[in-house]
Amino acid sequence: MNVSLAKDLSVYQLVMGVQAPPKPLSLSPATLLSLVRAQIDLLIEQQIAATLWLKLPPEKIWQSELARYQSSVGASSLIYTCQIDESEKREDEGAGEAREENTPLSSSSPSSSLSPLFPHHVPVHLSPDSQMRRENFLMVLSPQFCSLILAHRPLKKHKNKTTSGKVNTNKNQPLLIINSLEGRIIQQVLDGIKQAITPESSPIPIDFTCPTVPQGALMNQLFAKQLLRQDEINRQIIAVRTTKLQQQNQELQNKEQLKDEYLKNVCQELRTPLTHMKTALSLLNSPNLKPPQRQRYLHMLNTQCDQQNSLITGLLELVQLERNLEGTALESVRLSEIVPGVVSTYQPLAQEKGIMLAYTVPTELPSIWCVSGGLKQIVINLLHNSIKFTPNGGEVWVRARIQGNYVQLEFRDTGIGIAESEISKIFDRFYRVRTAANEDYGGAGLGLTIVQQLLVRSGGSISVKSKLYEGSTFTVQLPSVGDTPKAIAIENQ
Repeated sequence: MNVSLAKDLSVYQLVMGVQAPPKPLSLSPATLLSLVRAQIDLLIEQQIAATLWLKLPPEKIWQSELARYQSSVGASSLIYTCQIDESEKREDEGAGEAREENTPLSSSSPSSSLSPLFPHHVPVHLSPDSQMRRENFLMVLSPQFCSLILAHRPLKKHKNKTTSGKVNTNKNQPLLIINSLEGRIIQQVLDGIKQAITPESSPIPIDFTCPTVPQGALMNQLFAKQLLRQDEINRQIIAVRTTKLQQQNQELQNKEQLKDEYLKNVCQELRTPLTHMKTALSLLNSPNLKPPQRQRYLHMLNTQCDQQNSLITGLLELVQLERNLEGTALESVRLSEIVPGVVSTYQPLAQEKGIMLAYTVPTELPSIWCVSGGLKQIVINLLHNSIKFTPNGGEVWVRARIQGNYVQLEFRDTGIGIAESEISKIFDRFYRVRTAANEDYGGAGLGLTIVQQLLVRSGGSISVKSKLYEGSTFTVQLPSVGDTPKAIAIENQ
């Protein structure tokens, strides 16, 4: 049996058209759900075989309530389901926002038809532009008990900008909900449906007359169940919000712990050079100090001052980078415009150590995306490390080539290498490579951290291959112009 409506129909307008209409209340979709559940509870408890007229959201949570009723009462009940033509693009149903507002209360498993769940149901087809698109309702008709729950979603106001400049779409706009047990109101809706049904529709029993006054005992039970259901949903909402607040609090605690650890490391790193300098100054005050010793302590002071300066400069650079990086624009740049200049700057240092320094950067390579000014900083940090950790007489190569949608820049050296257990730590703040002899190569231990931050913003990646005493290879990939930059992928191999 199929039923169609010959003319457009609005249950909300039918209700508001009665004399002295009830006042709609602006309530949340969660309240609508609690009202529906309370009605189903009452029908099941009293085993009331009623005729139901309804239009509810397609989510599984709403269907499960009807399935619960029909499985309990059985075939003696009949359900008329008003449904919009699914061939048209469906706009969000009003009470369907209950799923968005209270995610633990619903499951997003929409179904195009209720037939598989409810064998004793009659579909009532509505036109795609029906006014009922903005309405959801449940009407219960039986000699013992009649009720109407109606939710109307008003038309959204035009999108307007808030004072913060963001567009306000009224997404969380509340529903206008009416919950009535009055026979005159329910009869008005039933008569309106009767007049709207097409003559060719199969005959349906809608000559029902609603009781004028509902039974007092049933009303008391209904109100009690509504309170229980609303309390249940409120507790679920509170539980979800509590969990969310706990997660946010844990995140804040983790951030605070990271901040404390960061400050602790900064203080430790700043204190170490100061301790060495204080020791050197104390020894310089010795009256029996010989010139070679004095020279050695002066060299210690000079080295530690450089270390302190490098650390402070690196910290300031990292702080400024982290503060401004998100808003820094990406620029199109060619490797052939940056790499040769940086390599030529480091040639004197390489020659001083007897290191063979060479590069291969084809001019035909495409441009790449990188943070403004960031490519030069990346090349400087990686090349500086390669030369610093390569012993006298070693070799350092810089090579560039195309790799899919990326341009690959490789820094390979024959230096001291990195132990496999240490590779995962090299991007950590203040980490400095030390040999087995525990030799400290100086530096702030922030260069690779800065490289990582720049690549995060540029959508590139970096991989590391290294063996102790056999050298290291750092491979940077940056997206070529024409490819959308993606998030960084750091691979330690």
